Amino acid sequence: MDLSSLRPAKGAVKARKRVGRGPGSGNGTTAGKGNKGQQSRSGYQRPIAEGGQMPMYRRLPKFGFTPPNRKPVACVNVAQIQMWIEKGLIGEEISVLDLKHLCNASNQEYFKILGNGELTSSVTITAHFFSKSAEEKIVNAGGKIVKAYRTLEEAAKVNGLPFEEALQTPKAKVVKKDKKSVKS
Repeated sequence: MDLSSLRPAKGAVKARKRVGRGPGSGNGTTAGKGNKGQQSRSGYQRPIAEGGQMPMYRRLPKFGFTPPNRKPVACVNVAQIQMWIEKGLIGEEISVLDLKHLCNASNQEYFKILGNGELTSSVTITAHFFSKSAEEKIVNAGGKIVKAYRTLEEAAKVNGLPFEEALQTPKAKVVKKDKKSVKS
């Protein structure tokens, strides 16, 4: 036995099916593609089938995409805060409730402080997010930053904690438990 005597196993190699080669072959005329229509044309590619379920390309919007779990964030610039202080609308401490009233925001919104503008007053600001430049400007002006973790709506639903404390308590991370099959 040598390399020249090696052959594929019997039945492993089959002749190619030659369609459209006359009526005697059983695959003549329409070459096994039925009569007319999109599927009989070359280049047809069947879209991904999902059974009877509404397919993904019809569930998604045609233009743009809004993720269903996005956080609504209201942005406030440092310049706006300085303007509110000069007008006497707020004092030394700015809470999330103050920001809600001043921005005409809802209870479900998060607040982000941005660093556009200058701040001269020392202020304690409670918000959900701070940009780096805003953080620097607040601290340089002699102010203080307090991070909130929950929206007003979420804080109102927390039992056993005062409202301000509930705002500043981090949310517990959800741990998913794996369901393992128990064999008896």
